[in-house]
Amino acid sequence: MKSIQFLIKPVSAACNMDCKYCFYKDVHSYQEQAIPSNILSLETMRALIDQSLPYDDVTFAFQGGEPTLAGLSFYEQFVKEVQNRNPKARIHYSFQTNGLVIDDRWCDFFKRHDVLVGLSLDGPQEYHDYFRPIGQKKSYTTILKNIGMLKKHQIRFNILTVLTSTLSKHPVQYFRWIKELDFRYVQLIPCLPPLGTETSPYSLKPKQFAQFYKVLFRLWFKEFQKGNYFSISFFDNWILLLQGRTPFQCGMMGQCTFQNIIESDGSVYPCDFYAFDQWRCGNIKDDSIESIQNSPKAQSFLHRESYSSKACLTCSYIEYCHQNCRRCHMIYFDQKYCGLRDFLDESFQTLLHIAKTI
Repeated sequence: MKSIQFLIKPVSAACNMDCKYCFYKDVHSYQEQAIPSNILSLETMRALIDQSLPYDDVTFAFQGGEPTLAGLSFYEQFVKEVQNRNPKARIHYSFQTNGLVIDDRWCDFFKRHDVLVGLSLDGPQEYHDYFRPIGQKKSYTTILKNIGMLKKHQIRFNILTVLTSTLSKHPVQYFRWIKELDFRYVQLIPCLPPLGTETSPYSLKPKQFAQFYKVLFRLWFKEFQKGNYFSISFFDNWILLLQGRTPFQCGMMGQCTFQNIIESDGSVYPCDFYAFDQWRCGNIKDDSIESIQNSPKAQSFLHRESYSSKACLTCSYIEYCHQNCRRCHMIYFDQKYCGLRDFLDESFQTLLHIAKTI
């Protein structure tokens, strides 16, 4: 079965929040001519869907910016076009949103088309409201209310949390929050510094990474032993890796794969972290996805030399971690210390046992 995934930004970087750590602002600052935040056109939509025709299994994943700004009618039209143009393929939809405008109409759409919703929520209220404001207003209460609507409509959803240096100091509080709100599927992504720098006020540092995940793992494992499973993406990925399976987090295998990032003007990029001029590999309206993926620019991106650390030379976990994602190396290690190694020194044997028993 041939499968493909497209990660689509239908309004580019347009957003109705002003997150303090927004990495899209940094990425788009590298574009000589910033991609306009216009809604992806019908012409581009049809060209994109037609690129999916050779595949049996297709995932259309929407994010932003904030994808709800395209309007519900855009997605109704998208699904209609897919049904008309590619009726034979197995189609999956996912949708990453800040949750501000979710209502019964959106929930009805998500339910009818079995859309997997990712909802951005940065932990307990004091952290979320600080990092993810709506201008001068707070957003936590609104989003929690809208999560209630997702539950009422029985929508599949997970929580996406940006792990900042601030939140990393409070793993016990964070896990208690997960349990109290019964969030069963949680993805944590590290807060990254701007490209070309090693740190920023909110970005995660290797020792913060290790300390947070070591405590979180102890708490998580206690619940696991009780038969109370919380899906936390970092742990799930390591279990998959130790089972000899492919983790779903891009970069954990130590090499890049082409991610088919589609901007609102149809421009195609290999990675969401690098959607700027240097790595624009073509346009979905003018080029086939195969020619884009095999272009010299795409191949140059995929085979760039990786950053390395002296800490890796004597590490027994290197065959598992492969130095991880190139963009995230400053989160995991520096030249003297590796936070991932520190975490694995405590948790590796337990993770290996779990991988062998489930």
